[in-house]
Amino acid sequence: MDLLLWITTGFMLIGLVVLVSMKKGMESKVAFIKANMEDKENLSKAKSVIWWICGTTAWGVGAISLVGWWFHG
Repeated sequence: MDLLLWITTGFMLIGLVVLVSMKKGMESKVAFIKANMEDKENLSKAKSVIWWICGTTAWGVGAISLVGWWFHG
C-alpha cells in the first residue's frame, strides 16, 4: 500500500478517537450552559464548545479531502 493511504487512515482513526474521547466533556459543558444561563463562566465554556465544533468540521473536511486525493492519485 502506498504512503497516502496510511496517512489518510491514520488521520481518520486518530481524529475519530480524539473526537469520541472529547464528546462526553462537550456534552457536559453544553448541559452546564443550558442549566446556568446567567453564569459568567458560560462564555469560556461556550467558546470551547464552538472551537470543538470548528475543529471537528476541519477534521471532517481534511479527512474527505485526503480520501478524495487518495482516489484521484
